[in-house]
Amino acid sequence: MQRLCVAGLCCTVVGLCTHAYLINQHLPHLDYFMCLQFVKKDLNAVVFKHVYLHTDERPYQCSECGKGFRDSVCLKSHQKIHSEEKLYQCSHCDKRFHQKANLIRHERTHTGEKPHHCSVCGKSFSQRQHLVTHQISHSEEKLYQCSHCDKRFRHKSSLTCHERVHTGEKPYVCSQCGKSFYDHSAFKHHQRIHTGEKPHHCSVCGKRFSRRFYLVNHQRTHTGERPYKCSQCDKTFAQRFLLKLHERVHTGEKPHHCSVCGKRFSRPHHLQHMRVHTDERPYLCSECGKTFKRTGSLQKHQTSHSEEKLYQCSHCDKRFRQKDSLTLHERVHTGEKPYLCSHCGKRFSHPSDFRVHQRIHTGEKPHHCSVCGKSFSTKCKLRYHQTIHSGVKPHPCNVCGKSFSRTDNLRTHKRLHTGERPYKCCQCDKAFTQNVLLRIHQRVHTGEKSTRLSAKKDSPA
Repeated sequence: MQRLCVAGLCCTVVGLCTHAYLINQHLPHLDYFMCLQFVKKDLNAVVFKHVYLHTDERPYQCSECGKGFRDSVCLKSHQKIHSEEKLYQCSHCDKRFHQKANLIRHERTHTGEKPHHCSVCGKSFSQRQHLVTHQISHSEEKLYQCSHCDKRFRHKSSLTCHERVHTGEKPYVCSQCGKSFYDHSAFKHHQRIHTGEKPHHCSVCGKRFSRRFYLVNHQRTHTGERPYKCSQCDKTFAQRFLLKLHERVHTGEKPHHCSVCGKRFSRPHHLQHMRVHTDERPYLCSECGKTFKRTGSLQKHQTSHSEEKLYQCSHCDKRFRQKDSLTLHERVHTGEKPYLCSHCGKRFSHPSDFRVHQRIHTGEKPHHCSVCGKSFSTKCKLRYHQTIHSGVKPHPCNVCGKSFSRTDNLRTHKRLHTGERPYKCCQCDKAFTQNVLLRIHQRVHTGEKSTRLSAKKDSPA
């Protein structure tokens, strides 16, 4: 490629375009900026076009809308917009375009072609303008400062988008659902929810995606690539945000906190956690009507309506519908308990058991009764408590007809009829119907003196 001497610097044509972009962005107050060290009659046409960039002269005007252009080629390309005819159709999808150049750029979303390469870091881009914008990132200078805070930006467009966070302006409004956006790219991605457009497809399995970012992440499931490595423990991740979340395990950072109970989180689960307090269940199963707080819980539940169990235990014949259910089950065989309590050293095989156990140390009781305000460490205990207020006793004894609000109370009651006493003292062989009564009895042997639990004592067997 021919090299041009610009402002004393030797650069390629792409570099010249980058330089022009920087001048337009950084020196808008100048009517004219002389970039050429020497002005000659036989200068390359590219250089003359470059000079026009600085003068902002637009002598070619569209007769339809009045928009001005620097050269006749740009004007002709623009005038095709006013024509309804779209001659150029994509060979991969049904999308059509006024201009062949737009078709070529669009088809790169299907092929993944990125012909524009950064000479500094080697990164590739599908469009030249994206390369020009990227090359500015190699400059440390951030000339554009936010008028509301101290944040600075390399690009004026980035500043404009950022300032909308302060002003609340959301100029991009979806005509389908009314949702508005700060950023045009986010708006375009949102529209694909309504249109169902998924222009990016995996060449291995054929799965389609609405964004190229999702495709790149998906392709790593085939290649096994995990390019993001933790500097503390060498663990690797397929996505950068997963690495950032993991690093908080080492730093202990918990930037997200609940405004109701003050609980802090390392991950942005605040909205999901709030449903513990509100009991909101926005996710509905279309098969049985059961509702859930999280999409993941709904997806797991929906597999229960399928009879197929694809995941088999390598230690026994038991099969599971979900892979994580298999993983938890196999710990019964391996004895693995990966969840360690930092307070007492106790280990757990199941993450939910670990979370509930930690509340013993923290005293956290996130489940509140809406009737009397009493708090509980688990939702199960809250549900048991709420039966006191409702007066509902759905569990009847099939021997005497007495009803109970809880199944465990019914089981204990039935032992009066059967004579079963499953809790035996290892010191004197006395037996009891309830575990709590056994613990009270064992104090006779240990000599321990403490407040006795209010419960009826059984006579010895």
